Amino acid sequence: MTTQNHTFDFLNGRAILTDGGLETTLVFHEGIDLPAFAAFPLLDTPEGREQLARYYRRYIALAEANGRGLLLETPTWRAHADWGPMLGYSPAELDRVNRYAVRWLRDLMPDSDRPHVVGGNIGPRGDGYVLDAVMSAEQAERYHSTQVASLAAAGADLISAYTIGYSNEAIGIVRAAHGCRMPAVMSFTVETDGRLPSGEALGEAIARVDAATDGGPAYYMINCAHPSHFRHVLEDSSGWHLRIRGLRANASCRSHAELDAATELDAGDPHALALDYEQLRTELPALRVIGGCCGTDHRHVAAISAAFAG
Repeated sequence: MTTQNHTFDFLNGRAILTDGGLETTLVFHEGIDLPAFAAFPLLDTPEGREQLARYYRRYIALAEANGRGLLLETPTWRAHADWGPMLGYSPAELDRVNRYAVRWLRDLMPDSDRPHVVGGNIGPRGDGYVLDAVMSAEQAERYHSTQVASLAAAGADLISAYTIGYSNEAIGIVRAAHGCRMPAVMSFTVETDGRLPSGEALGEAIARVDAATDGGPAYYMINCAHPSHFRHVLEDSSGWHLRIRGLRANASCRSHAELDAATELDAGDPHALALDYEQLRTELPALRVIGGCCGTDHRHVAAISAAFAG
């Protein structure tokens, strides 16, 4: 299935699956060293590609067993200009690995009548939890446009931005995606008080991005936060909650600072997290894309899928 413009057929049916916490699974379950928390260098070795394939195949099998569509993201969250040089990648090599990631992941996808979507994944310029590289919307558009162009040229179905902590960066990413005629999905992260790391309220950030981009994102998501961190802000949403159609929550209810300092994985309880998702269906009636983030793996996503079976 190839998505075009802002037509997302998979949003009109039953919920589809996405994956869990790629990096935390590789580091804590597989014992793989990921400098700068970057998974994309694994694409450059046969062993690394097999490690990634083993991870993704769990979710492919889960979607097939549950009769659900699947949206998988390329492992390119860190594959952009500020992080590439730290890992020995020149601009040309970043372009190559971003393009290759899309083609490689699409080849891994099975043939199916159900939706199978490849998202070109990009992350924040900075840390993600700490706003150490704050940009204007114009600066963010210039910064992210190179990676967006690589992912678009390789045939990604959409551009997915994850763990975004302030609205200006989100606006720039959406504009960069639209400049390449690509649909954009915007996923914000929030702190334990339900606000973005910038201090912006979630609803305010969504409203700012929509106003600055003429409703540009195809939909919004929340990722890298536990449901207990943001459930309360959905109670009086004035309608903006209907723009949130995807959720990739953390397994742990710890704060970002606590997770950063942790030396062991807090995987929480898959069934308790699934119950949180089930309860959120009232606050997020448009929710269609379900998966996990830090600390989650295929067990969590399996339990979440079961909670959405009704």
